[in-house]
Amino acid sequence: EKLELVEGKVDWKGRSAVKYKHGGMKTAVLILGTLAFESMASLALAVNLVTYFNEVMHFELADAANELTNYMGTGFILSILMAILADTFFGRFKILLISGCFEFVGLALMTVQAHLPKLRPPVCNVFDPTAKCEKVEGGNAALLFIALYTMAASAAGLKATLPSHGADQFDESDPRETGQMSSFFNFLLLSVCLGGVVSVTLIVWVQDNKGWDWGFGLCTIAMFLGVVIFLAGLPVYRIQVIRGTSAIVEIVQVYVAAIRNRNLSLPEDPAELYEISKDKEASLEQEFLPHRPIFRFLDKASIQRGEVDEQQPPNPWKLCRVTQVENAKILLGLVPIFCCTIIMTLCLAQLQTFSIQQALTMDTSITKHFKIPPASLPIIPLAFLIIIIPVYDRVFVPIASKFTGIPSGITHLQRIGVGLVLSCVSMGVAGIMEVKRKDVAREHNMLLARPVLQPLPISTFWLSFQYFIFGIADMFTYVGLLEFFYSEAPKGLKSISTCFLWSSMALGYFFSTILVKIVNNATRGNTKSGGWLAGNNINLNHLNLFYWLLSLMSLINFFIYVFVTKRYKYRPGSPMLVSKKNKKEIEVNEF
Repeated sequence: EKLELVEGKVDWKGRSAVKYKHGGMKTAVLILGTLAFESMASLALAVNLVTYFNEVMHFELADAANELTNYMGTGFILSILMAILADTFFGRFKILLISGCFEFVGLALMTVQAHLPKLRPPVCNVFDPTAKCEKVEGGNAALLFIALYTMAASAAGLKATLPSHGADQFDESDPRETGQMSSFFNFLLLSVCLGGVVSVTLIVWVQDNKGWDWGFGLCTIAMFLGVVIFLAGLPVYRIQVIRGTSAIVEIVQVYVAAIRNRNLSLPEDPAELYEISKDKEASLEQEFLPHRPIFRFLDKASIQRGEVDEQQPPNPWKLCRVTQVENAKILLGLVPIFCCTIIMTLCLAQLQTFSIQQALTMDTSITKHFKIPPASLPIIPLAFLIIIIPVYDRVFVPIASKFTGIPSGITHLQRIGVGLVLSCVSMGVAGIMEVKRKDVAREHNMLLARPVLQPLPISTFWLSFQYFIFGIADMFTYVGLLEFFYSEAPKGLKSISTCFLWSSMALGYFFSTILVKIVNNATRGNTKSGGWLAGNNINLNHLNLFYWLLSLMSLINFFIYVFVTKRYKYRPGSPMLVSKKNKKEIEVNEF
């Protein structure tokens, strides 16, 4: 019986991957399991590190928030470098495995520092105005940041390769596997939620009640299990062939060649632009894309000055193929969408920092004998997403697909837009909840009350509304972005394409740091604490105004997004242009 091989994929021994033996959903499950354990190890850090920085390492509240967003941002922005290394030199599988091992090492270092008193500042109550708490410094600070940024670099490698390695297990030319790939991206978020539920409940509770060393230790064990599960799939993975050349370099070549040829006139017939012969041998090894009349200035990179010898390819820094130029156009077309999603993470950063500090001032009691850790509040949207994601994938998508003819039910851009609207609503609701919290503090003369020790008589569950709404926004925007960037990107940019999402999130975290400083400087004379967000007493700040500022910025951003998406042109062969009903290319109206 003739084996059906998968084009462009090999097994772990370098042999051509065989369909039904390698890859598919059964293999993707192992990758999802790895992600679940990685999420279990890392999500507790994302929601609770600001407390660790503030109460254990004695950073001021705003500085603690900025240290967290800088750490998160670095982990996302480095994913671009990791994706280039994966596609060009090492392969996604090796980068993923190495990154998992180094994240384990980083977590182990955090565990050791939290366990040994000599490696951290003396115990001190940062909420006591008369206390003089020593901030972490010297060798201890160096150890903290080495551990943190080892984890950040490792997390970047996982983010750059794990989603694309999972998508590699499916064949985009097979309609059945294309549908499975769409489900994989939905279940990607489900895996994050399942791991996150354990992380923000069990691990956060252990950190707050048994000690940070025990909490970091559990994170270390979770990461170890994730690496073991990933290695278990080695014999059955479809592994992407290493290109040996960087697609990013090829994109840069297009811009350099276009600038060099800027004074040349474009031919009236696009067929006169340079392209290699599309014979049978070349078509098996090379990708060919048709010319599109957009971003015409880049077409100058393909203007031929004379006859080109097929036996000796031209200097790519002076003359590029039409397909190479089209890849550059695709990437350029993604940039406006990318820019419109940055503010989503800017909002998310506040839920991981200032919302946690809000919760510290409130009543966290569930029963007389049990209190929920403030950092466990994300359990609300996570639990809801665990229920709604399978319903969305198994009920909504098939029904919507029958009407739209689109495999994912609705277009990726529509899905992203819904999330952007919900993030705007979430910040508006967060501002209202902060007004209610401060009113309670004012009514009970508790504006100077110490967080945790003197909780306000208002339940922390009032904050669940903002977490709940943003959790739904997560499902729409982040999953939609991952699938959109992966499906639209050229073949050579699949790993880098998923990094568009991580880079967007990185910029969101960095902009959060910048925005906090700008707001504090601009409002320094308007509050007793020296700024809307300054100081350690959140009761004296104007956090509600900051939330509403973000809500307004999100609303303006959404209108810009609508303007951009109406002008976006899908790449040739995109699943969004193919109707399941008639298999013909159709024009899709986004809004």
